[in-house]
Amino acid sequence: MVEDLHIFTDGGSRGNPGNAAIGVVVYAHDSNVIFEKSVYIGIATNNTAEYQAVVEALEWLVPYANEHGVKNIAFFSDSQLLVEQVCGRYKIKQQHIQQFYLKISRLREQLSTIGAATTFTHIPREKNTHADALVNAALDAQKIV
Repeated sequence: MVEDLHIFTDGGSRGNPGNAAIGVVVYAHDSNVIFEKSVYIGIATNNTAEYQAVVEALEWLVPYANEHGVKNIAFFSDSQLLVEQVCGRYKIKQQHIQQFYLKISRLREQLSTIGAATTFTHIPREKNTHADALVNAALDAQKIV
């Protein structure tokens, strides 16, 4: 049983909009990496990539949390805008970001029904180096400079 998870997400684009990728790293309570994802997502803005990273993490997380009895899930992102919007403190003006928000809300609700709580915390970029490296690895694999 894994009760607590720390999830670090990042999204980035080279150009804004430009070639974009996401990075997700999931740590168990003992600091072991239990999942990571590095994916090129095409042309997108930084904000879109940040949101896509959270969605990808949650889509992996719902079945995992159900199977492993996860109770506490702490998300960490270096995107203050994303954290403030997901927590309901900033308004979301862009329609496509509202759609991401709705998807995130539905996935969080699924987690809640199995007894798992999620929190979102803004962290400085230098504390998100693993997820950032996954973003850059996905972009570098596409030979994008």
